[in-house]
Amino acid sequence: MTSAGPKEINVAAGVIEDAAGRILVAQRPPDADQGGCWEFPGGKIEPGETSFEALRRELAEELGITVDGAEPMMVVRHDYPQRRVILDIWRVRDFSGEARGCLGQPVRWVSPAELPELKFPAANRYIVSAARLPVHYPIVDHAAGDLAAMRSQLQRLAADGFSLIQLRAKSLAPAAYREFAKECVDYCAGRDVQLVLNAEPELAVKLGAAGVHLNGTRLKRLSSRPLGTRFWVAASCHGTDELEKAESLALDFAVLGPVLPTFSHPEAASLGWEGLSECLKALNLPVFALGGLRMDHLARARDAGAWGVSGIRGFL
Repeated sequence: MTSAGPKEINVAAGVIEDAAGRILVAQRPPDADQGGCWEFPGGKIEPGETSFEALRRELAEELGITVDGAEPMMVVRHDYPQRRVILDIWRVRDFSGEARGCLGQPVRWVSPAELPELKFPAANRYIVSAARLPVHYPIVDHAAGDLAAMRSQLQRLAADGFSLIQLRAKSLAPAAYREFAKECVDYCAGRDVQLVLNAEPELAVKLGAAGVHLNGTRLKRLSSRPLGTRFWVAASCHGTDELEKAESLALDFAVLGPVLPTFSHPEAASLGWEGLSECLKALNLPVFALGGLRMDHLARARDAGAWGVSGIRGFL
């Protein structure tokens, strides 16, 4: 006789955001499983309930708030030794009432930047990343022109309100990239823009960048996450093997492509929307779709399971 598999528990939970952009977290009781950890409030989906119904009920019981509307955010699957949890995560901005710990649990409003500093259950790791991520991830690239053109592109993206930007310049010599990257990091400081360097992780630390974006070569040679949680760590991927490697290293997000034919490499094989969806099945890692995409492809990309869209020319 074969033994039964791990018990499966379906949970609805909310990333609750107030008008100031703060996010509500609650602390698990000391005597509970993973006691003392912070979590995104929610609970088990009861038989006959939809996920949204469970969310409304749980947040009313736990926090005393009424959820008037919420947006599906992501689904996270995680295997613990004795059980498998499937977390249906909703972003909650439309609610009434003042949140409090109705069950005696401590609750806190924290900025998104504070989330990585808190201890969460392992299943919450990618929710922490997603709660901080925008849905657009533009790239400043040397292919757009010379340094003056790249400088202008960065300034335009910052002025347009993009908060997370990658600096990539494969054709620049290392010394030239370091010098220009330092200039760009300094420019972004104080402008509410996080600049991620497509470079060695050590350079991001040295220059004070927000994080590092790993190319395929750097991703392949790693056996562990290269930087602490206060830095973004992302990777460029082209298929499921690289995506699974990025997830196994506990990276924050990945970029996958090309989805559509690109201006620079129109002859290169592309995934297409169905291929993108297939690659993202059962993946917890937030993924930006890349390749031949514009900002207005966001809804199509999210329908395929991507977190958002990334690109160079599509953001100009």
